[in-house]
Amino acid sequence: MREILGKAQTVRELLKGVKYSIDYYQREYKWNKKQVQELIDDLSSKFLEEYDPSHSRTKVADYPHYFLGSIIISKKDSVGYIVDGQQRLTSLTLLLVLLRNLQKGQDSKVNVDELIFSEKFGQKSFNLHVDERTPAMEALYEGGAETFNTTDRSESVLNLVCRYKDLDTIFPEELRGAALPYFIDWLLENVHLVEITAYSDDDAYTIFETMNDRGLSLSATDMLKGYLLANIDDKKRTVANTLWRDRIRELNDAGKEVEADCFKAWFRSQYATKIRERKKDAKPEDFDRIGTEFHRWLRDAAENVGLDQSEDFYNFIDRDFSFYSRQYLKLIEAAQKPVPGLERVLYNAHHSFTLQYMLLLAPLQPDDSDAVTNRKIALVAQYLDILLAWRLWNFRSIAYSTMQYAMFVVMRDIRGLAPDALARKLHDLLSKETETFASNDRLRLHQQNRYALHRILARITDYVETQSGHPSHYLDYVSEGKTRYEVEHIWADHSERHTAEFSHPADFAEYRNRIGGLLLLPKSFNGSYGDLTYANKLPHYNSQNLLARSLHEQCYNHNPGFFRFKAATGLPFEEYKVFNKAELENRSQLYRQIAERLWNPDDLIVGVAL
Repeated sequence: MREILGKAQTVRELLKGVKYSIDYYQREYKWNKKQVQELIDDLSSKFLEEYDPSHSRTKVADYPHYFLGSIIISKKDSVGYIVDGQQRLTSLTLLLVLLRNLQKGQDSKVNVDELIFSEKFGQKSFNLHVDERTPAMEALYEGGAETFNTTDRSESVLNLVCRYKDLDTIFPEELRGAALPYFIDWLLENVHLVEITAYSDDDAYTIFETMNDRGLSLSATDMLKGYLLANIDDKKRTVANTLWRDRIRELNDAGKEVEADCFKAWFRSQYATKIRERKKDAKPEDFDRIGTEFHRWLRDAAENVGLDQSEDFYNFIDRDFSFYSRQYLKLIEAAQKPVPGLERVLYNAHHSFTLQYMLLLAPLQPDDSDAVTNRKIALVAQYLDILLAWRLWNFRSIAYSTMQYAMFVVMRDIRGLAPDALARKLHDLLSKETETFASNDRLRLHQQNRYALHRILARITDYVETQSGHPSHYLDYVSEGKTRYEVEHIWADHSERHTAEFSHPADFAEYRNRIGGLLLLPKSFNGSYGDLTYANKLPHYNSQNLLARSLHEQCYNHNPGFFRFKAATGLPFEEYKVFNKAELENRSQLYRQIAERLWNPDDLIVGVAL
């Protein structure tokens, strides 16, 4: 083996003026939203432990450091080829691109450009260079994630664009303002990786195999199993081991990290009583420890959990683990495809609201029947569906870091409640919210909420159709691919057509982006008709979904299902031969009234004795 160098470097040292490439046999970027969520949660949590708005930026040098792992490089002809770590480096580069775009318009900026690309002889190239990814990276760098066409692109390119959008959605609201330059300083100077450099592929892969394959370290689940079985009498230990093995197999069959996530959601839902305060020097509480070391937490909390005698440990596997793992698998399935009665679990998952699992498990008890567990899950999912819709309608973040504490409190308060008591409690919680659909009559599309507004429009469109007797097309409205639907403006981007009502293009743009001026239509429609005037687009709307068709007079002829829906609800649908400012405002009020019916808190307590 030739010379091998190992060096700890900051993010700045690792990426500034350095060119990395990826060999053809290791090209795909495969991280999904869960991994980038965990990356952002880890980084933001560590930063916020120390951050104080009163600090000067020089104080960031004293903030705690964070280790982001190692990468293995094979150096060939002065180019570093990534053997291990491309998922992390690619995601880190996407985060830097996002941070660059978030700084636009801010007075205080941190230069991250030199960590994203380098320039030689007037030619820019990305520091993490893969030819097929360059067009996507250029579009993301310029803030054009929404306009980049991913049709017929490779898995890596599609994932690049999707993960950038995820990062934009996930990145905490509290870091987007005054804290942003502080966070970037900390990321560049206090976050470290170890770069291990070899000078041949053989040596690089030998290092990789040594670090990853030599020996099988015990997972947290393995250590938890050992602790529980060690406390069970010999005569029942074999039975418990078989039960454990069968349940773990089912969890592993559902996904790579499902087993660990199941234990975290279960333990938090039933046992977490405290959460770490978001201030300097605050200590991790049980909620936090369950997230990082649930096996050690259970050892320490055994008495509070009720683990004392052998029978307690056996029941913990036979009754509790069996019950909560089955419920968790049910939730995982409901988050991936429609399950009758549990559709709102899917809707919440489409907002990437991973906190929902611990809340959905919180009221469940091992002796609940299937009917009772399903009703409880449906109630909590409905509560979350309404809460998320209200927050998004009012431009509020639903990111993990923003919602974590509030959801912990709700989880603790609904733990073990019977269905009727649960319904009343959730209704009461919603009644105390100050921001609803009525509190914002200027909901509009902007760069940060395009994905969320797409989902809201999908729900509104689907509601109008299903309530009118049509089959649901919700999954069509939210799916990706060549036939995907996009948010379409009723007004084309031509302010000169509207000078009679808007003296300035900025005023026109603000109105154009309001909810009442938006539809959900196939991408092909926008490509064919998007630039036309309203009068020219109107006939084509009549061939689209019912919400778009409701603009056209023919929607009101021979449409009995829609007539019944309109009459029963009193919703102010009407045709529009012209569509100016007043019509857009009327349409916005229509959408708001549809949303109030679709996301109605009173539906939680239908049939419940108050």
